[in-house]
Amino acid sequence: MTNERLTVAVLGPGGVGGLLAALLARAGNRVICLAGEATAQVLERDGIQVTSARFGEFTARVETAAELAEPVDAALIAVKHTTLETALRRLPAPALGPGALVVPFLNGVEHPALLRAHYGDAVPVAPATIRVESTRVAPGVIEHGSPFAEVDLTGDTVPPGRLTSLAGALEWSGVSARVLADETAVLWAKMSFLAPFALLTTRHGVPLGEIRAHHRAQLTALAEETAAVGAAVGAPVDPAEVLRRYDAFPPATKSSMQRDAEAGRPLELDAIGGALLRAAERHGVPVPVAAGVVADLRAAGH
Repeated sequence: MTNERLTVAVLGPGGVGGLLAALLARAGNRVICLAGEATAQVLERDGIQVTSARFGEFTARVETAAELAEPVDAALIAVKHTTLETALRRLPAPALGPGALVVPFLNGVEHPALLRAHYGDAVPVAPATIRVESTRVAPGVIEHGSPFAEVDLTGDTVPPGRLTSLAGALEWSGVSARVLADETAVLWAKMSFLAPFALLTTRHGVPLGEIRAHHRAQLTALAEETAAVGAAVGAPVDPAEVLRRYDAFPPATKSSMQRDAEAGRPLELDAIGGALLRAAERHGVPVPVAAGVVADLRAAGH
């Protein structure tokens, strides 16, 4: 892939957005972080500081703005689904320009339709998924804990050249990036892994190792239910392979939803569990275990 220098806006410079912003900036791309005043001041003064076993310890300089005011090649959306509607005010459609891609790194499967309705036909939406463990420990301070950072880019209606250009920029920054066909398959491949993991670690308040050891039957049932829904929407996934992936993760691994619950932050329960239940209902797939876990979390005030 070519090393084309891009201008990239990052909406939400947190664990994922901050890591990608720092890596892209370090590789020579122009990066504009869209954030509130307090975060913007820290980034302007100190840059983004990254600690990573894979990428090393470094500080990247980025630009900041409260709202995008000029065209960009790509706008990465890395906010939580719970804040998406408010955050989009920082990314107005007229400012994006005719060559921009809107690239959401959000959990769930329903956000591409929401973003397409918001931006209309003028701005292509290219959903992305990322496999990474990366945490914002303070504004502008990112700890990358996983030995990998892997991005899949997709978009059934997006010109392939635009996807390849962004994938190239990510590759040159150190992130493994692929351009994949079949948007539905890409989104449900992530959902099949994320939903059981996020719902059960949050429901029981324990990391993945304890879920594997003490709630294995529930984990297996949830993986099978989620795979059945994926198959119904046209994105078949092998639940046995999902379970093998869980078994390969360190036992102390926590989901982002669990971390949000521990910190008292709003959960992406509707974007993950709610979306799963809605898809199951549309396609007539029974998901009693998923429905029970989601109901328990809602009853607990989530």
